[in-house]
Amino acid sequence: MDVAVKLLEWGEEGNRTEAELASLRSSFTQEVAVWHKLEHPNVTKFIGATMGSTDLNIQTENGLIAMPSNVCCVVVEYLQGGALKSFLIKNRRKKLAFRVVVQVALDLARGLSYLHSKKIVHRDVKTENMLLDKTRTLKIADFGVARVEASNPNDMTGETGTLGYMAPEVLNGNPYNRKCDVYSFGICLWEIYCCDMPYPDLSFSEVTSAVVRQNLRPEIPRCCPSSLANVMKRCWDANPDKRPEMDEVVAMLEAIDTSKGGGMIPPDQPQGCFCFRKYRGP
Repeated sequence: MDVAVKLLEWGEEGNRTEAELASLRSSFTQEVAVWHKLEHPNVTKFIGATMGSTDLNIQTENGLIAMPSNVCCVVVEYLQGGALKSFLIKNRRKKLAFRVVVQVALDLARGLSYLHSKKIVHRDVKTENMLLDKTRTLKIADFGVARVEASNPNDMTGETGTLGYMAPEVLNGNPYNRKCDVYSFGICLWEIYCCDMPYPDLSFSEVTSAVVRQNLRPEIPRCCPSSLANVMKRCWDANPDKRPEMDEVVAMLEAIDTSKGGGMIPPDQPQGCFCFRKYRGP
């Protein structure tokens, strides 16, 4: 079968301290420990891993490639569709049909709901970490910073994730739980609908400050159906306790009627009044 191999190189021998190497080994082991137990249609399938080995060769189209002894590998299923981020960038001008928006969002919501049922917090939910197969089914990937949810939220602190997707409590260095993934899902849902970047004109520090202090969120377009806008707003609520659980998000998305359209209207199309138009958006 075709596989994808994720390589983690520890640098030349002697270039890292023992403490750095121990930390890298620990994070690699943690990723494998989380990923190898997962079995769900919306989670990239784990196949195997190796932590530094001799005589390791990887088969590619151009023949065998020998791996250095200090390289760690995670072998997972290969998904031809590539990253969701690239797919959205490709559709930036014409946008996605509303049924596609909801289908992709549902795949992500179901995958996250499954992880949370297994007490796993992904902690880096973003469109770069979601892959598509040839039928455009979305699968969650990259469990490099995922971890089993602590029963005491005070045990989970520190900035982990990607700015722009990080919940206010994470940005603030406060204790957090699986609801940080729900927040990130809300940002991803906006991105899937708009095929655009959240906060494209702000620097990292400006995003951090505005999200935490001014409750900044991406602007929801007027053409967005209220059923979908409501999911976004509930997911990115500043108060983690007010955010829904992911299985509730799945139910909300399943209840959305996509038959009448409601997709994002590209900026170069007339916006006008839709009162007499049966369908709205692609």
